[in-house]
Amino acid sequence: MASIVSVVTGQLRHMPAGGLPHDIFALGIASKIRIDRNSTAMASSDFGRIVEAAPEAVLHPATPSDIAAFIRFSASSPAPFPVSPRGQGHSVRGQSLAPGGVVVDMPTLGRGHHSRINVSADYVDSGGEQLWIDILRATLEQGLAPRVWTDYLHITVGGTLSNAGIGGQAFRHGPQIANVEELDVVTGTGDMVTCSREKSSDLFFAALGGLGQFGVITRARIMLEQAPKRVRWVRLAYSDVAMFTRDQELLISKRASEARFDYVEGQVQLNMTLAEGPKSTPFFSEADINRLAGLASQSSSAAIYIMEVAMYYNDTTASYVDKKLEKILEQLSFVPGFVFTKDVRYVQFLDRVREEEEVLRSAGLWDVPHPWLNLFIPRSRILDFDTGVIKGLLGGTNPVGVILMYPMNTAKWDDRMTAMAPLAGEDMFYTVALLRSAVDASDLEILEGENEAVLSFCDKEGIECKQYLPHHKSEDGWKQHFGTRWSRIAELKAKFDPHAILSPGQRIFPSPHLLSDT
Repeated sequence: MASIVSVVTGQLRHMPAGGLPHDIFALGIASKIRIDRNSTAMASSDFGRIVEAAPEAVLHPATPSDIAAFIRFSASSPAPFPVSPRGQGHSVRGQSLAPGGVVVDMPTLGRGHHSRINVSADYVDSGGEQLWIDILRATLEQGLAPRVWTDYLHITVGGTLSNAGIGGQAFRHGPQIANVEELDVVTGTGDMVTCSREKSSDLFFAALGGLGQFGVITRARIMLEQAPKRVRWVRLAYSDVAMFTRDQELLISKRASEARFDYVEGQVQLNMTLAEGPKSTPFFSEADINRLAGLASQSSSAAIYIMEVAMYYNDTTASYVDKKLEKILEQLSFVPGFVFTKDVRYVQFLDRVREEEEVLRSAGLWDVPHPWLNLFIPRSRILDFDTGVIKGLLGGTNPVGVILMYPMNTAKWDDRMTAMAPLAGEDMFYTVALLRSAVDASDLEILEGENEAVLSFCDKEGIECKQYLPHHKSEDGWKQHFGTRWSRIAELKAKFDPHAILSPGQRIFPSPHLLSDT
């Protein structure tokens, strides 16, 4: 150990002023701390490629107790330093970064000999570092699967549960955080706590959707259901947004017949994107794109709308799929003839974005800035938002990326959890996700300006929206985000992370300053 300490502290002399306490390398986990430039550089940016902030070090824990010991050290130091768990770094505004502190490389938890995914009859116990795609593979071996999925599966359990985890199944089962029975959490004091709705419930509800502010999720018990084998995957085109939203709301409401879909989402296709964008996609052929572009050119609108739905089935129900689909489609008001279907394996459907990722990577369009803006919009204002933003601010644009628009049922969200939905007292709200990419520097400035214009429009028009994967530049912005729940959030922060060392990249609470010399 002495030789390790001498080498590491030798490197430490070259670190900028305000580095970590020197006695950090006397810890029993010193060998798992990396301060070399390659390690810190890899933890200095995220998927967004907008914010860069270098940590002083990276921790590669082998067990949750390593994380606990490290956080206890920081919390007990004269100058506590920031600590941020990082799974796949899929944040877009530096939320997973730890400027001047330590990034915890969560994937190293899953590289030991002990399995961190354990499947039972009703649930799966998963390490917080595990990817959802690996959860899917493990549970399918038992004929089971979680009930709710994000659209992209190559992100971690702890990462999505720290936000909410939304997708096309959330209208029925709620977000992923509503489908968790138990958590193991390492708090900002270094305590290792097992919590649930019945046990240490304040930490349980705080951590779910808590943006990493109250603890590091190291294990989650996630509810399962019987897994289907195949999926009838359908996209329907609309030229009228009122009919599009009416049909979406019908399909997720109690008024829908029992022969309904298992997944409901929707996309906005801007006319310029159809005319000047890709000539085919992993779902749409070139002929399909040409037909959609023709529909857009005939429409007086600046966009057309694509409802994306799916029906799950197994061998025993395969013979009923066509009849069930026909029965549902009879109730809907899409443009006649604009029905596009695919029949795929369940895994292929859930992991569909991976194919799109490969296309973007091959075109050099994946590792670029992603100035994403995700909003929850009250149901009563979605048409106003469409008029002012989709047809107004964005109507003449041709961005690289996707615009999602689909509703969820408010009753499926538990307001005891930290994740925020619109507070308008309505039975439904919409997700509108501007998932756009900046191919060059000028694109980034333009897209950032459009995002600001969207938020200004909502504020000016009194549209009470909430950001999902939120980013606010000031404490006032966060106070507005949490509204009447701000004081409770502050109380929980003081209880579970009194030194405000966890996840400083969220910029919710002031982070401690590092001492210039120790």
